[in-house]
Amino acid sequence: MYIIILILRYGKNDIEEFLPILIKQIQSKNLNVLWISDPMHGNTVKSSEGLKTRDFSALLNETTKAIHILKSKGSHLGGIHLEMTGQNVTECTGGLYKLSDKDLHSRYHTHCDPRLNANQALELSFNIAEEMEKNGH
Repeated sequence: MYIIILILRYGKNDIEEFLPILIKQIQSKNLNVLWISDPMHGNTVKSSEGLKTRDFSALLNETTKAIHILKSKGSHLGGIHLEMTGQNVTECTGGLYKLSDKDLHSRYHTHCDPRLNANQALELSFNIAEEMEKNGH
């Protein structure tokens, strides 16, 4: 038996339009899929000062939508990809501590893609786990 791993990178604005189409195509072929959400890449934006960033609420929003859409189609989310660091960086906005565009410069250390700091990664993970539990996973 083969399993296809599909990593979803739609972004919070496009997932509702395109994920159901993909699920329908996969199900019509009777394929075994491990669905993984990567909310990081579809939700990268530029801050008001031109820095690449990601908003915590967009990451949670896309992943929550993926959970609901997959469940409505008889499937489930099997994994998530997050970019994070244990350092106390300020590369992504939002979260419990409400980091804003103004906070980005204080500890923006990435040379490539903005990462969640440890607090944001844990908060996001717990929110996703709670949503999955509410949806019978």
